Amino acid sequence: MTLKRVVITGLGTINPLGHNVAEFWENLKGGVSGAGPITRFDASKFRTQFACEVKNYEPTAHFDRKEVRKMDLYTQFGIIAAREAIKDAGLDFEKENKKRIGVIWGAGIGGLQTFYEECAAFAQGDGTPRFNPFFIPKMIANMAGGMIAIEFGLNGPNYTTVSACASSAHSLVDALNLIRLGKAEVIVAGGSEAAITIPGVGGFNSLKAISTRNDDPQSASRPFDAERDGFVLGEGGASLIVEEYEHAVRRGAKIYAELAGAGMNCDAYHMTAPEPNGEYTSVVMNLALEDAGLTTKDVDYINVHGTSTGLGDVAEVKAIQKTFGEHAYELNISSTKSMTGHLLGAAGALEAIASVLAVKHDIVPPTINFHSLEPELDPKLNFTFNKAQERKVNVAISNTFGFGGHNACIVFKK
Repeated sequence: MTLKRVVITGLGTINPLGHNVAEFWENLKGGVSGAGPITRFDASKFRTQFACEVKNYEPTAHFDRKEVRKMDLYTQFGIIAAREAIKDAGLDFEKENKKRIGVIWGAGIGGLQTFYEECAAFAQGDGTPRFNPFFIPKMIANMAGGMIAIEFGLNGPNYTTVSACASSAHSLVDALNLIRLGKAEVIVAGGSEAAITIPGVGGFNSLKAISTRNDDPQSASRPFDAERDGFVLGEGGASLIVEEYEHAVRRGAKIYAELAGAGMNCDAYHMTAPEPNGEYTSVVMNLALEDAGLTTKDVDYINVHGTSTGLGDVAEVKAIQKTFGEHAYELNISSTKSMTGHLLGAAGALEAIASVLAVKHDIVPPTINFHSLEPELDPKLNFTFNKAQERKVNVAISNTFGFGGHNACIVFKK
């Protein structure tokens, strides 16, 4: 059968760099760090006392008080991002067949704060089981996608992809494939996460996965730098409207980019560490390009997973050099996590937005906080350090990897 073409027609986000796409893109281009001291709880006894929080967030600016009590923060972030993306796409659902419009949402954890609060209240009580009736629906990882569909009355496919930090990248892959096969005309895809909590920070501290650079939070996320000491935890939501090309043309939609292809696989190596030689990371990039009908020489920019961890950064760059060979030196590479922090299950969607905007505007956002290169890395590669670069970006790929060995790569083109 002939597969349908798929495009991106709307973008939406709330994240540490802004409450909408315009703010996010300006700060991304400007190399702004979203890191700062944790305000969500008293972190003074934790090894890490900073994160990339969404700034100046007031739930009642977006929801009435009754609704706020029913939704974990990760769901709130998801709905806010989806609202902006739907508005940006100019979708009038009264003129659409809502049975052909779905929601595929990613979340690596879901309502972690809700789970913590309810369990802590029980543990501190007299043993009598008194739980909030909204405990379960607030906590479960599929609720953001469900609530987005409920708000807009969308009756098409609806489910949640859960693959750790690759979760929202997988939401985009599934959206691409459902639309290609004619199972839907529009998918509201993306992801949200709100893990800057006592168990979130405590858990990642015990893994020794996050930076402890408390004296200088804004420079703590430093991918590819010799002195990196872990990632910086982020939060927020990101949404992309994934649409069948002919449907978008018929309704006169603006098109940001074509979602041309994607790849998925698994390292099958370790719970938390990447396969050190980048073998399966290389495979997933090749799978994505093959799916898009492109070659390695077509790629201009890679938005890397680039978490700022010791093992991950090196393994990913090895994979890039294995995949692209001499063309690796013609590419721009950057890690936007240096600015946003790591949004876990929402990371793939947020970095997809960054990639789409790079294609749209021919600007590669930087990898900030670079001081000295990790000795194992090739200094001839262009990591787009510290300052955005203008260049023609016809094709961008976005890599996202998750605990458990989950790998995803997405290809966007003009």
